[in-house]
Amino acid sequence: MPIQATSYSLVYGVEVVLPLERQIPSLRIAIHEGLTDEDNAKLCLQELETLDEKRLEAQQRLECYQAHFSRAFNKKVCLRSFQVGDLVLAIGRSIITTHKIGSKFTSKWDGPYVVQEVYTDGAYKIVVEDGLRIDPINGKFLKRYYA
Repeated sequence: MPIQATSYSLVYGVEVVLPLERQIPSLRIAIHEGLTDEDNAKLCLQELETLDEKRLEAQQRLECYQAHFSRAFNKKVCLRSFQVGDLVLAIGRSIITTHKIGSKFTSKWDGPYVVQEVYTDGAYKIVVEDGLRIDPINGKFLKRYYA
């Protein structure tokens, strides 16, 4: 587990005590049963004070863990960017229709198309070379056409 703490301990501040541990006492149970009520109350207050620290440490470990995986993922991501006038291919059909048609040897890329306009959010307006307009399409559904 990347945060090195159970979700139960982060929520309730204590570890789970199983019924089996009550029958066959562990060291943790033996320590708690030997305490007086006053000592037990002090121990509970102490655990409540350290609970925020435990949660903060777990949050920091989780953020470090996520940053590590984010860096590893981003190493393999290659951004596709196209300029106005570039030739591109667009994906022709979705996976669902691929299975219904049953023609596995047909090309899944259509085109070539010409990039007519570049939007800021990674979308592109493409047109067929003869000028027929196509709706804007996300850049992840395009790839460069090498003529």
